[in-house]
This record gives sequence, structure tokens and C-alpha cells, in this order.
Amino acid sequence: MDFQPSRVQRDLRAGVRDLLAGRYGREALRASVEAGVAVDRRLWRELGDAGFFALRLPEAEGGIGLGLAEAVVVFEEAGRALLPGPLVATFLAAGVVPGAATGTTVVTAYDLEGPLVAHLGEADAVLGAPEPPGGEPVRSVDPLTPLHRVTRPGRAGRYRDEGALLTAALQLGSALRTVELAADHARGREQFGQPIGAFQAVKHLCAGMLVRAEVARVAVYAAAVTGDGAEIAAAKLLADEAAVRGARDCLQVYGGMGFTWEADVHLHLKRAWVRAEQWRTAARAEELLAADLLGSSA
Repeated sequence: MDFQPSRVQRDLRAGVRDLLAGRYGREALRASVEAGVAVDRRLWRELGDAGFFALRLPEAEGGIGLGLAEAVVVFEEAGRALLPGPLVATFLAAGVVPGAATGTTVVTAYDLEGPLVAHLGEADAVLGAPEPPGGEPVRSVDPLTPLHRVTRPGRAGRYRDEGALLTAALQLGSALRTVELAADHARGREQFGQPIGAFQAVKHLCAGMLVRAEVARVAVYAAAVTGDGAEIAAAKLLADEAAVRGARDCLQVYGGMGFTWEADVHLHLKRAWVRAEQWRTAARAEELLAADLLGSSA
């Protein structure tokens, strides 16, 4: 059995990374933060034109006809770039909500773990709702994930597993990016006449980040192949941990500089905190895994 990415998957990764580097690099990210605009409609349409949202639709319906494994590769790159917006909901709505596949319609979804809806004020539709509900804005820790509290329950439960897996892929991309940021900083920053990466404490932080990210990568990729609910729960659990703890350890490697607004590390941490509470929380994932283990041993 070959566990290596296929040529199609490698080319897809490279293409998406190039697209996002050219269209949503660091300057664009910082501009979004300064302007407080999470959804750039023009960028959303460009993503639609590139097939981002229609990746899994059949070619006969204007899609690309790829699978869940390829979608995970694409979302991993989006997480790496900290691309904001309701990417998961719009992707899942392709073929269901008119305009979602082409990026002309922005679709969000109910937070199935609570009363919050992300990007409600910027969305044209809510997945599983006949019409966008009203909601009260609440302050979000992530400047690019606005939140609203709604009173009506959502009906997007049938999308829960795939939504959790794609969110895990976003977390994975962020975790891998913080490993890169920490390693680059450790090589370039010097103290006492040598790079700080030469010190054992910093080495241990970076090594721990890498191990968690790689374990999460294996879990996310495996769940994308099997589509098993328990494996998806495990992938979300591991990816959330890799993203949150990785960003926190990256802050430690950066020292006081990491906590400043000028650095990007805090943006990874804030986004990871928010994503960890979306689609499937750690508590819910643990319950599902426990139930699966009990069922297997019965």
C-alpha cells in the first residue's frame, strides 16, 4: 500500500500554495486584520474560478471531480496561509446552495457545538437554514472570525463529519506553518553569540511542535481516506492540539516578540482557539472515541 501523496495531490498542493502566496500573502493578511474585513468578495470569486469550492463536484456539474483526500490537501494549504472566511461551509454547500461552487455566494454554517455562527454578517446563506437567522454580535478572540449568537438551532448535522475533517485540515496547515516559523526564528535569532536554536530548551520546543504536527498529519490523512467518524474525531482532536499547542510553543520560541501585534504568531493562536470550538470540540470528539472503543470491545 502506497501512503505517499499522488502526483495529482502534489501538483494540487503546489498550485494552491502558489495561488495563495500570490493572492493572500502576509501583506494581504495584515491588511485584512487592519481593515477588519474577513471575506474579500473578489478573492472569494477567484477561489471559485480556481475550483477551490467545486473540487469535489462531478465534472458534469462544473466541478473537478476529486475526492475528500484532495480536499484535505487544499484546506491544509488554506490553513497554512491563515485564509479567513467560512471556507468549510461554502465548500460543503457547493452543489447545494446556488453560487457556492463558483464563489459568488458566501455560505456559513451553524456552530453545531453551540449558539455561535461565524461570519454571519458577511454570509449570503447559512447551511441547513432556509434563510439567514438574526443574531447578536459577540466579541471574537480572532480578529478575522466575527461571531454572532443566534437562538434558533441549526440543521447542518449531516455535514458534521466532513466539516470536522476539513476544519482539522485547516488546523493542520496552521500547525505546520508555526513549526516553520519557530524553526526559522530559532536559526536566525542569536543570543550569547549563537543561534537560540542551539539551546536545548528551544530544541525541545521545536521538536515537540514537529511531533504533534506530524502525528496530526497522519491522522487527518488517514481519516480523509477512510471517512470513518471515529477516525475523523481523532483527527480533529489531534489537529486542534497540534495547532493550539504549536502556536503557544512558537510564541515561546519568539519570546516577547511573539506577543506583539507586529508578529503573525498570535494570529495562528487566535484562529486555532476559535477552530477548536467549531464543528467538533475536544469534549465531543473524546466522547465519540470512547463510544467507538466501547463498541469495538463489546
